[in-house]
Amino acid sequence: MSIAATHASAPPRRLAAPRLVAALALFAICTALFCGVAGTVLVRQADESHEMGRRNALASAIEDLRGSGSDVGAFDLNMIRWLERTAGLKDLRFETEPPGAEADGAREIHPVLDRQGRIVGWFSWAPDRSMTQIMNRLRPLLAATGLCLIGFAGVALWQVRRAMRALARSEQRAWALAHQDMLTGLPNHRKMLELIDAAMKARAAHEITTLAFIDLDGLDDINGAFGQSMGDALLVAWAARLRDALPQGAAGGRFDGDQFAVVMTGPDAETTETALRALADALARPFWINEKAVQVGNTVGLAHAPLHGQKRDEITRRADLALRAAKRKTRGGMAGFQPAMDVEIEDRRFIERELKRALTEGGLDVHYQPIVTADGARVLGVEALARWQHPVRGAIPPMVFVAVAEQAGLMGKLGAFVLRRALEDSKRWPALTMSVNLSPVQVRDPALVDLIANALADASVAPSRLVLEVTEGVLIDNPDEAKARLDALHGLGVRLALDDFGTGYSSLAYLQRFKFNKLKIDKSFVAPLGRASDSQAMVQAIVALGRALGLTLLAEGVETEEQRVLLRLAGCEEMQGFLFAQAAPREALDRLLAQANPVRAAAS
Repeated sequence: MSIAATHASAPPRRLAAPRLVAALALFAICTALFCGVAGTVLVRQADESHEMGRRNALASAIEDLRGSGSDVGAFDLNMIRWLERTAGLKDLRFETEPPGAEADGAREIHPVLDRQGRIVGWFSWAPDRSMTQIMNRLRPLLAATGLCLIGFAGVALWQVRRAMRALARSEQRAWALAHQDMLTGLPNHRKMLELIDAAMKARAAHEITTLAFIDLDGLDDINGAFGQSMGDALLVAWAARLRDALPQGAAGGRFDGDQFAVVMTGPDAETTETALRALADALARPFWINEKAVQVGNTVGLAHAPLHGQKRDEITRRADLALRAAKRKTRGGMAGFQPAMDVEIEDRRFIERELKRALTEGGLDVHYQPIVTADGARVLGVEALARWQHPVRGAIPPMVFVAVAEQAGLMGKLGAFVLRRALEDSKRWPALTMSVNLSPVQVRDPALVDLIANALADASVAPSRLVLEVTEGVLIDNPDEAKARLDALHGLGVRLALDDFGTGYSSLAYLQRFKFNKLKIDKSFVAPLGRASDSQAMVQAIVALGRALGLTLLAEGVETEEQRVLLRLAGCEEMQGFLFAQAAPREALDRLLAQANPVRAAAS
């Protein structure tokens, strides 16, 4: 599996809608033409039928005269007028000589026979083709109308094709955001998980699949010495070298921050480790960037399947444990997984045990981070964030204990605690909205809707003040169940926000199918603003998409004034991040809101 395969997996866009519209337009035009021709034929048949009726009426009247003993060979003027009225004819004439060629087609002719069947004369009259005449008068108008319809269909088709091309480009951009790292162009975290699964599935029974995590050593020092732009340029150059130096059949991508992943399959562990050492040596060579020679080291941790696990989660966890062990031992080295490293499992068990105690004894707290207007002048709401200060371990990051809570079945209790505390504290700030995160585990819980309804009632908080944030993972696992649950929440009157948009399987289908009120732009798109050339375009594409769907746009992770200005220029309406204020206890937020210009004061 080569790195090129990650780009070829983008599904080709087929603009079926324009073809359908073209077919419909062609069908409408053909139908109009058919109706026009059919109408002409029907009108002509109607006139001919009408003439046939009058001809029959004339013949019947002549027979009546013959029956009355009148001489059918000699008709006086009165008799002709009587026949004219009886048959409903116009300008009836009787002639003993055949009509001339000049009358052929201009007048209708009917021969008169005596009792022996001989022709004694001819009646002629002016034909009455009123329907055909009306049709002839209407034909220019109908033709003009048809041309207008054809022109309208052409313009509509052109507009639809243009809209569909724009939609296809938007979906291609969304696909790229979901599968590629925006800065380096390599497969992102989600895509690398897919590639790991594919490599392990394709592995033959006698082969070894090796997963290696590569951590860049010294990148922070380069950022500090030369600036973030130099660090980003180094990452781009490093990624390009990784792409070029990958062994045949290997795949590599950016896994997280300055950590990259490489997966490859070989006949044995020694072969893959040798290839990884050669790759690490190639990546350790200096880079020439902005007329400066810079160099970063590479620490590698690896695990082998099936030696260290049969599933992707086992391999990724143990490769990560090996990387941590390698970084603790020496920078720039390589370490394979060892069974002794599984002490990490014990650490997880410790956190699970202590988390249960904290939930029971009240050892957790909730901090609040302000959400402000694009100009940074006014606080619109706050986001509730769980915090845990362990008496022995100290501060335990949410990403650690939340993951343990999800795995240990504690997410229901943890989520209920944060929700009820946040709603109770929201009464301190009646003018602000309160945002609370929902994990996929909570959304799958059938009791979630009742929990939120009861919590709102107990706290006497208006549902419109509560914003529930969900990630794209919630929508992917079970879309039908997620839609039913989110629709029920929407029915309570709360608002819904799609969090971390663009970091997972972002799709327009999610925004069309699910009723969201707000779209949160992930901080991974905010951080490169002003440094990566295409970051502004990416943000503008997300903002344009959200605005087209009537969603409020919120950017998270705003840390610099330059990012704030660029986001505001892109059309982002709300922001949060360290530029304005960090998450803090409710008392600190009370003091912040009491200041004359709280947001600017917090940023200063």
